[in-house]
Amino acid sequence: MDKRKMLAKRPRLDSVRGPIANGPMQTRPLVALLDGRDCSIEMPILKDVATVAFCDAQSTSEIHEKVLNEAVGALMWHTIVLTKEDLEKFKTLRIIVRIGSGVDNIDVKAAGELGIAVCNVPGYGVEEVADTTLCLILNLYRRTYWLANMVREGKKFTGPEQVREAAQGCARIRGDTLGIIGLGRIGSAVALRAKAFGFNVIFYDPYLPDGIEKSLGLTRVYTLQDLLFQSDCISLHCTLNEHNHHLINDFTIKQMRPGAFLVNTARGGLIDDEALATALKQGRIRAAALDVHESEPYNAFQGGPLKDAPNLLVTPHAAFYSDASCTELREMAASEIRRAIVGRVPDCLRNCVNKEYFPAVVTYPGVPSATLPPTAQPPLTDGINGGYYSSGGGVVAGALPVQQAHSTTAHDSVPHSAPQPPPPPPSQPASQQQIPHNIPLSSADPTNHHAPKVEQSEVH
Repeated sequence: MDKRKMLAKRPRLDSVRGPIANGPMQTRPLVALLDGRDCSIEMPILKDVATVAFCDAQSTSEIHEKVLNEAVGALMWHTIVLTKEDLEKFKTLRIIVRIGSGVDNIDVKAAGELGIAVCNVPGYGVEEVADTTLCLILNLYRRTYWLANMVREGKKFTGPEQVREAAQGCARIRGDTLGIIGLGRIGSAVALRAKAFGFNVIFYDPYLPDGIEKSLGLTRVYTLQDLLFQSDCISLHCTLNEHNHHLINDFTIKQMRPGAFLVNTARGGLIDDEALATALKQGRIRAAALDVHESEPYNAFQGGPLKDAPNLLVTPHAAFYSDASCTELREMAASEIRRAIVGRVPDCLRNCVNKEYFPAVVTYPGVPSATLPPTAQPPLTDGINGGYYSSGGGVVAGALPVQQAHSTTAHDSVPHSAPQPPPPPPSQPASQQQIPHNIPLSSADPTNHHAPKVEQSEVH
């Protein structure tokens, strides 16, 4: 007898199916870039845990219903505003990350009350904004921008009289006083740079403790009026809130030194444009440089009170930008979204600005509120996995009439859900059961960038 016939037939490997690891595959969360199109930097960080789509919207009325119903995370720049009414349109939203540090275009209190965490990225672009601020100050003092335009327009300088006429208003920097309103990260960086040019630097910031001025070698004043009265040039670096809207207005301009310079790279709402235009035309303010405006996008020379204002230098809210800072900014924003997906909101977030507005108990879809302890927030489990666009982790063709940025990398090798934990001991009441993390981080995430907390006086 052939010995081969006596051996048992081995089963085919492809017919042997073991148990599915971690149970049934959960749906993948949807993260939307609300007011932009490029997701090339965000995708490598989020592609294994989420589907990413972009909307390129200017308001929530332009956002597709699929995103409003299923998006659990949102990334946004500064060109869209989210009021309480806008936030209520999102059915499953759990986190908003502002790609930048200012959150004045989001109702953070209403978001917290709705259980939506609002985060920012406070640590990016400090050097770029500080460098731009000094560039604008130097242009105002030395009138480089206006002189260069004269040459471009064909003006000829045949002698010192023509140069003196064209450069009228140029001033010496050394010995002048620069007044900084808001000594956060950017304000401090501007102060250190300005000292190297010979400025006497003073600052006003009611939020900082005493002693900061000694460590930086600056002079502190304790009232806004004192700063306005003493400064030859004023630079704004404070956050915008209900207390300082139109901080620079008719009344405060009258407290400034006649012929002072004004620079704003913080927020446009800090300045009353009509008051500034009047002061420029009257010569009370010698020259001004603005990188930000109250309504953006906005061209000051195409309409509004600043249209005919003289000695005005305007840039398009670009002080933060460099290739390096923009990449860093977007990576840090995407990493905060990733922390929300794999961790517990808001405890896992590094730069959540509205934790104090969160209710004691947040009800998420699929999570009974009775099982939550009064001081703990649930992880983004059923709620964050509420929307899944199939076809290999991408977006179903035609599901959204906006273009989607999605990964072409197979996701099957990455588990999307963690094993179910064992039931709690019988002695533990149901109200104290902890809901497990969606995907616990067992090791450090290389894409998680550490960013320090935002200071009260810091904004861009």
